[in-house]
Amino acid sequence: MAPKARLPRKTRNPDLIRGVGKFSRSKMYHKRGLWAIKAKNGGVFPRHDSKPAAETPTQKPPKFYPADDVKKPLVNKRKPKPTNLRASITPGTVLIILAGRFKGKRVVFLKQLTSGLLLVTGPFKINGVPLRRVNQSYVIATSTKVDISGVNVEKFDDKYFAKEVEKKKKKGEGEFFEAEKEEKNVLPQGRKHDQKSVDASLLKSIEAVPDLKTYLAARFSLKSGMKPHELVF
Repeated sequence: MAPKARLPRKTRNPDLIRGVGKFSRSKMYHKRGLWAIKAKNGGVFPRHDSKPAAETPTQKPPKFYPADDVKKPLVNKRKPKPTNLRASITPGTVLIILAGRFKGKRVVFLKQLTSGLLLVTGPFKINGVPLRRVNQSYVIATSTKVDISGVNVEKFDDKYFAKEVEKKKKKGEGEFFEAEKEEKNVLPQGRKHDQKSVDASLLKSIEAVPDLKTYLAARFSLKSGMKPHELVF
């Protein structure tokens, strides 16, 4: 296929010879209509404001990258959405924990925290489950309920369960090879008092219902012949 022939360039002032136009500058001034543009703007050509020059940095960037990585905090642009509580979970409902340290334990639901997590307790005196937070994805709600009208849970929030960050001390050369005794985390006395006050109110309601204390103390597990999809909690 033959290449397309280029069309000749169209111009208002064709060249008679190379570098010499057919019309003069004054003729082209009228031909291009520049006189009308000038007359429209009061005898002066319109001028456009030039864009402001970019500010030059006062400090020159370094020629070499730093040897150590400089950590920069990431900007969290995510807008948290409130977690909707399942309709089957209401204050006082007995839940079965499906994962974690207390898997299979039955606990009493007290309230939902701001983070969306559930505040539950065993009580501790019955099955050893203390006041803790649980995700509702890892629990099964049962039809059993406990009266928690006498339990005060206003002071419990997400900050109550926050862990204190301890600064690690740098070890010297002599201390590096020395064996250090690991200190066990001691539960604050205030938390022990809070646990006892919550359990005391719950135990009164639990003991008023026959066999409820034994039900909470028993661990849930599937036995041979049991079909999970046919169970009614």
